[in-house]
Amino acid sequence: MSILHPTRDANLKAQTAFGEAANSGSFAAFDDLVAPDCVDHDPAPGQVPGPQGYAAMFGELREAFPDMHIEVDHLVVDDDNVAFAYTFSGTHTGEFQGHAPTQKSFSIRGMQISRFVDGRMVERWGQSDQLGILTQLGLG
Repeated sequence: MSILHPTRDANLKAQTAFGEAANSGSFAAFDDLVAPDCVDHDPAPGQVPGPQGYAAMFGELREAFPDMHIEVDHLVVDDDNVAFAYTFSGTHTGEFQGHAPTQKSFSIRGMQISRFVDGRMVERWGQSDQLGILTQLGLG
């Protein structure tokens, strides 16, 4: 017997679309996926709230690492949240945090929990191995 979970399905669909937008560079999709007052508990330096903050952050990452890719390794979904472990990789061919391109590649792990209301992200907690990026690029 199959049990329907419309809220879980909507949250998973929104998180999946968010990941696809981040990987493809189609950041306009964030307007429909992220609430304007979304709270990020682990924002990038200077990141503003809402969809614009995510578009700017991922835009900067895509400029530094045009081949960037986020791969979900493990996923858990409930009625309000989507939590996942991921691998983030890319090649440093553009400026990153004031550092000239090194042409080196990196691969790091991270985790994220996003809370959703009506299919839109309203809150996010996350942790990425930022030191791992700098170390693998020879910058840290």
